Order: sequence, then structure tokens, then C-alpha cells
Amino acid sequence: MMSVQTPPTLMQLARKALLRNEALAISALETLPTEFFPGLFKDAFHDRHARIVKAMVEAWPFPCLPVGTLMKTPNLETFLALLDGIDTYLDRRFHPRREQLQVLDLRQVCYDFWRIWTGTEGGEGAAETVEEKQVVKVLPRYTLRRRLKVIVELCLWPNLREEQACFLQWAKQRKDSLQLLCTKMKIKVMPACTIKALLNFQPQHIEELDLYLVYDVSTLECFAPCLGQMRSLHKLSLTLIRNTMRFGNRTPFIEEECARTLISQFSKFNCLQHLSLTGVYFLRNHMEQLLRCLTTPLETLTTTGFHLSQRDLDYFPLCHSLCQLKHLDMSGVILLTSYLPPLRVLLENVADTLQSLDLQCCGMRDSHLTVLIPALSQCSQLTKLNLYDNDFSVPILKDLLHHTANLRKLSVEQYPVPPQCYDESGYISVERFSHICHELMGTLRARRQPKGISFATYTCSKCTARCVYDQAPRLCFCWP
Repeated sequence: MMSVQTPPTLMQLARKALLRNEALAISALETLPTEFFPGLFKDAFHDRHARIVKAMVEAWPFPCLPVGTLMKTPNLETFLALLDGIDTYLDRRFHPRREQLQVLDLRQVCYDFWRIWTGTEGGEGAAETVEEKQVVKVLPRYTLRRRLKVIVELCLWPNLREEQACFLQWAKQRKDSLQLLCTKMKIKVMPACTIKALLNFQPQHIEELDLYLVYDVSTLECFAPCLGQMRSLHKLSLTLIRNTMRFGNRTPFIEEECARTLISQFSKFNCLQHLSLTGVYFLRNHMEQLLRCLTTPLETLTTTGFHLSQRDLDYFPLCHSLCQLKHLDMSGVILLTSYLPPLRVLLENVADTLQSLDLQCCGMRDSHLTVLIPALSQCSQLTKLNLYDNDFSVPILKDLLHHTANLRKLSVEQYPVPPQCYDESGYISVERFSHICHELMGTLRARRQPKGISFATYTCSKCTARCVYDQAPRLCFCWP
């Protein structure tokens, strides 16, 4: 049966006609009805009509131009035309009809503007380019100034994308005419002086920071004051990459100095909710100092790639900043036997709020899991549980599945296959793997229907894949 396509509207036909005649489209902008602008601009931007884009920016009749959501696949020529149009707008003294533009929003956020005016959300699949939907705040009328407010999200690597390099150069040249607000920034392995210069673009407006730093004291000392200026920061992800040339020279004094330098900035964060620390090894024995600095409860805590101490774990259940945790990721943290009692108490404390727990590759065995099972069974809001790469026997896994059968919100469950699935040489026995995992699945299905459950082996040393049992066994690439 053939599908019937909806015929184009008169507005759509008019836009297509204008785009076919560039000179007519540009000359018509002076008298073009305001409601015609959004649809025509969106079509011109997507179809890469650079001259029309430039002219429409100069004549834009709305306070905000949310072009970022249209930039799913950026085109340098069209983007430069956009900036040229902004230049013309800023340089002219007065325009009798069009003098509205106050904000240029380059973020890839979901905007009601395009949906309202064109019936779509920034183009086909625009929502797929955004990690999570964001609510765009209405800007107050007092922002009407000659300095244009430009809102961006920056992803800065040693090799910048061409359009981003052009934007930064343009923003530097236009700094006296712009109020540049960066709300989300990702920086990877850039010189400390470069980071500092970039973050001096109104760092108090940064809400999310994802930072990869090559470890050395000078980098931290240079960067820390910039971090302290981010008073609006609610999400911080810090990953330290070890400099192999300098890492061997580390001393307790240097580590203590790094911890002091970093922790001193945390008391300045007024709204931090999500904290991720990866490879920040010098914070071992200092987590209490860091968490005491926080003024608001955390929703997310990630500590991976470095060892925690007994002192760190003992403080977790006592910490007011962790009393409302929704997400806890301690993957890769080796959990000694003495670490389990405070972790159990922490899980009991957050049983009504915890939604995801990641304890992958924590060196846990049956005795460890036995301590945690009573607390896990109380986590009524849990939707995701990851216990891959630990060693649990069949009886203890059955006990776990029995106790968590009442957790109806679990949608992702990841469990390690028991040691009984391996042969004497450490290779997976396909027959035992299939039989045991089928038996474990049946244990859970007798109590509730799992939504997304898998049992997996360790990563194969040859092909780096896993053997996984979900609905049926899926073997790694080494198997024919």
C-alpha cells in the first residue's frame, strides 16, 4: 500500500520559490512579514544559501537567534556567512525596522522557537544531537544593549574543528562588541595558559565543565583560580592524564600540594550537583576534606581510576553531601573487605534516592557481595546496576537475584558470569556458560520479568570483546 504524502503548504512553496531566486529573497527581506523569517532562515541554513543567511541575520526581527540547534552538521561557509551577518549588524549605527537581535545562541539545545514558528524542532533528528534536553530560560528585557550576548558550548581539543577555530578568532576580534557566555565547556590536554585565557571568557557562567589535564603541579596551580571563578558550576568532570616523563618524580609533598590546591576551590561552588573524578590519585585520603567543602548535596559521584583509602570510605556514610545521591560510580576502585561496611551504610542511607550503581571491576568476591545484598535490596529507585568483572559464585548470584527481585524499576542489570563457567585453563566453557546463565535467568524470572539483564565474561585479551548472555549466548569474536 502506497503512503500518501502531505502536500506542501503555501508558506513552504513560497519559501522554496524565494530560495530559488537569491536576489529576490534578499531584496524582499525589508518587507517580509516577521512570521516568514524563521522558516525561510531554517531552509536557507540547511540548504547552505550563504548569502541569504548573511542577509537574514542582518535583518533578524527577533530578540534571539537560536541557530545552534540547526547546526547538526556544521558547514564552514554557511557558518562564516552567519558571523559576517553579525558583523554587519554590530557595525551599523541604526536600522529603522530591524533592531531586535540581542542574543545569538550557538548551543545545541532543544528550542521551542523553531517548533512554534515552523512546526518542527530545529530540523529532522535535531533532538538526537543533544545529550539531554535542556530548558532554555527566557532572557530579561534589560539585556537589550549594543553588546550582543553570544551563548556557546565549547569543545576544545589540541586540533580544533575549523568552524570552532574561526569562531574563537572572531570572538577575540569582536570582544568589545560581545558578551560571550559559555555554559558548557570540554577541554582536553591543552596548555594551562591557553585554558586560563579561554576560561577568562566570563567563567562565572560555565555550568558544565569536562576537563582532561596532563598532571603536573604547575598546570593545577595555573588552572585552579579559574576553576574557583565558576560559581554557577553544577557539573564537573575532571580526568587527570599522567605525564610519564614527570609522574615517576612525584613525592608525598607534591601530592599534598596538588590536593590542597584543588580542594581550596571547592568551597566556592554554590550549586555543584554532579562530580566525576577520574585518575585524580592525589585525592586519596583527602575525600573528606573535599566533600566537606561542598554546600549542596551531590546527585552524582564518580570516583574511578584511583584508589580510595579506608579513611575516605569511612567518611562517605557520614557525609551530608552524599545523603541524596542518585548515581554512584566506583568502577575500578578495589574494595577491600574493610571498605564494605561503610559502603553498605551509605547504600542504606540513599536507598530512597539511588538510581544507578556501578561497581564494575572492584575486585569483589562472595564475601563482599554478602555484605552489600541487604542494602541493595532496599534501593527501591534503582534502575541500573553494573557488577561486571567481579567474581561471584552461582549460589551468591542466585541469592542476589532473589533479594533484588522486588526492585521493579531495574531496567539495566549487568552481572558477571560465575567462575564455574570457565574451564581449568581460564577459557569460557560454552556449554556451562549457556546452562548456568539460563539457570540464573530462570531464578529471576520466577520472581519478576527482567527488562534488560545480561551476564558477561571478562573482556577477551585477544579481541577485547565479551561473551554475553542476555536472551541467548553471544560469544566473543574469537569463537567461530
